[in-house]
Amino acid sequence: MLEHLFGSRTRVKLLRLLLSNPDKAYFVRELTRKRKERINSVRRELDNLEKISIIQKRKEARKVYYQIDKNHVLYKELRALILKAEVGLERSLAKTLKDIGNVRLMVLTGMFTGMKEETKTDMLIVGTINRKKLNTMMKKFQDDFGRQINFTVMSTKEYKYRSDLTDRFLFNILENSKVVLVDKINKE
Repeated sequence: MLEHLFGSRTRVKLLRLLLSNPDKAYFVRELTRKRKERINSVRRELDNLEKISIIQKRKEARKVYYQIDKNHVLYKELRALILKAEVGLERSLAKTLKDIGNVRLMVLTGMFTGMKEETKTDMLIVGTINRKKLNTMMKKFQDDFGRQINFTVMSTKEYKYRSDLTDRFLFNILENSKVVLVDKINKE
C-alpha cells in the first residue's frame, strides 16, 4: 500500500525501519542487510531522503551513518502514517491466518503494542494450525514489517491447561497491553 504512495518499496522499507527506531543510526550495508535490498537502491533512496532532509547523515570511523531527523516538520506525520499502515498489515495478517487452520485465539503483543521487553512473544496463536503454511506466511509478514516477529502457537487444550494453572508466560501476555484479533475461546 505505502509503496504506491511513496513510489518505491525500498524507500518504504527504509522509512519503516528508521521511523520505528528513531534513536538508532544505521550504516549503508547494515540497512542493505536488514531490508534485504540491493545496495545501489538503498543508496539512491538514502540520497533522496537526505535531499528532503527527512534523514540526517554523519560520518564516524570511516562509516557513514543515517538516522531519521526527529526535528523534521513531517516526522510525526510520517511516523503516524507508518504505524497506521502497520495496523493494515495486522488486519491482513489476521485474515491470512484464518486460511491456515482453525484459529481460536490470536493476540498481538510485544512489538505490536510497544511492549518489547515485557513479553517474550509478539503474537499468540491458539488452535489447530498448519505449521508449514504458518512458517511460510510469517516469513512474508516479517519481510512486510521489516523485522522479526516472535510467535507462539498452542493447541486449545494446552491453552486451557496453562490458563487454569495461571501460567506466568500466558498470564503476562493476557494481562499486559495487547490487541485481540480473534477470540473464539472466551466467547464459548
